[in-house]
Amino acid sequence: MARRRFFVDAVQSGRARITGPDAHHLTRVLRVEPGQQFEISDNQNVYLAEVESARKDLVSFAVHERLAPVEPVVRTTLLASLVRFERFEWIVEKATELGVGQIIPVEAERTEKGLKTASEKRSVRWNRIAREASEQSRRACLPEIQAAVALSDALAIEADYRYLLEEATGAPPILSALPSARRAGDGVALLLGPEGGWTDRERRLIAGARWSPVSLGREILRAETAAIAGLAIINAAWNSP
Repeated sequence: MARRRFFVDAVQSGRARITGPDAHHLTRVLRVEPGQQFEISDNQNVYLAEVESARKDLVSFAVHERLAPVEPVVRTTLLASLVRFERFEWIVEKATELGVGQIIPVEAERTEKGLKTASEKRSVRWNRIAREASEQSRRACLPEIQAAVALSDALAIEADYRYLLEEATGAPPILSALPSARRAGDGVALLLGPEGGWTDRERRLIAGARWSPVSLGREILRAETAAIAGLAIINAAWNSP
């Protein structure tokens, strides 16, 4: 069984610590004890470490060795139009488990009024969700969750491949649109529309920015379902021999 992995703020002089509610979770829920070995990450490197002490509000580690890095096969950016926050949180959690590198909330013309402003207060919670999902999925680094941007700014994001998840008829299936020559480290950006769909003006902007429309099938999917399906397909494609 793979060792549990936890994130720490820093590794200094061969030591690391987790404090506050995170330490309480480790000691009271996971029951960590001195002498147990885990993997820890400082969001740059992963280490094998041993618990030195475990108290209610402090868990300290002694670092044994730095582990070999595992580079992501594909670097994904998810540009997700803002939806109701309980559903956007689900996107953050599952996209993190699927290895997304960046999550960029997007304000579309049909985004529910007030969501962009309210999203500023959700940043701490979203990062907390991403951290827990990163530990569960044994990521080496946390995803970057940026502040919400306008569609025009989102369209300027650069990547080797940029795909619009399109629900309208006529878009080619995503599998047929992916490049046949895929390289480790390629950057792929996925753009996800709002619940009410794009306006005609937005569609013209997207077409002018040369994003490639792709389809996930004939069914109309919820935003969170489309995001996860798209990321899973890209992961599978780039991890295929």
